[in-house]
Amino acid sequence: MLKTALNDLLNIEYPLLQGGMAWAADGRLAAAVSEAGALGIIGAGNAGADEVREQIRLARSLTKRPFGLNIMLLSPYAAEIARLAAEERVAVVTTGAGNPAPYMDAWLAAGVKVLPVTASTGLAKLAARCGAAAVIAEGCESGGHIGELTTFALVPQVRDAVDIPVIAAGGIADGRGLAASLMLGAAGAQVGTAFLAARECSIHPNYKARLFKAGDLDTTVTGRRLGHPVRSLRTAFSRAYAQAEQAGASDEELEALGSGALRRAVIDGDLQNGCFLAGQCAGLIKEERPAASIVTGLCMEAELLLKGAAQWVK
Repeated sequence: MLKTALNDLLNIEYPLLQGGMAWAADGRLAAAVSEAGALGIIGAGNAGADEVREQIRLARSLTKRPFGLNIMLLSPYAAEIARLAAEERVAVVTTGAGNPAPYMDAWLAAGVKVLPVTASTGLAKLAARCGAAAVIAEGCESGGHIGELTTFALVPQVRDAVDIPVIAAGGIADGRGLAASLMLGAAGAQVGTAFLAARECSIHPNYKARLFKAGDLDTTVTGRRLGHPVRSLRTAFSRAYAQAEQAGASDEELEALGSGALRRAVIDGDLQNGCFLAGQCAGLIKEERPAASIVTGLCMEAELLLKGAAQWVK
């Protein structure tokens, strides 16, 4: 059994988190991952408080184990979701796309463990000073919003910069990625794209089928013009968006083009107008499996690899 500081910190069996993917990570998926011994996370995305509360209650009806809530701080509903997290006393909050400092006191007072997603050592240090229980160092290989550094370069630098546990994220989809994360100094890993293939993940079948067909070069990054680069699968939408960026479309036009694109992918399976977020590890994912199989398979593979590492030392 893999045992790190993360197991006791989050009261989980495996040092593994499921990414809080907007629209895709609902209460059912989060509960299934938590039941398997990892930490499931509900993705609030741009949803309002009533919708998110419903997902929290759903997860609580399906598991007695801890689960988390991811809050995208760029969301227009971020403040109300932050209040909801404190009111509901969710076990863990992960944050992305912004500074969680304004909400930290309320979360800590409610006994919530806060794990900000960071893309640099500076952000990691800020999170630690604000009272974060751990930080998620996310490399640019991940799906969704990304920074500039790779996971391999970012994780050890963040580990050297803070005295709290570091969780690696970005491009991790199997036991090899988890084992490598631990060797880089992380206390565990967050995995997103691999859980899109979970049987309990309710994304449209077109999304899963597109993911299973992906190869190593089938993701792309758009949105740099707006200062919010996003990694997704190469599709008609990503090509149209990239062409609009290159043609000098205004910020307003780009915002309008991207508005609702993720929902069209996740809910409608719209292969023409949907934005299908996925990390560079997409080529490793070939079939649908129960969430529990993903959790245990990934962790068992990492354990076997780490146990055999002594073969390289003579």
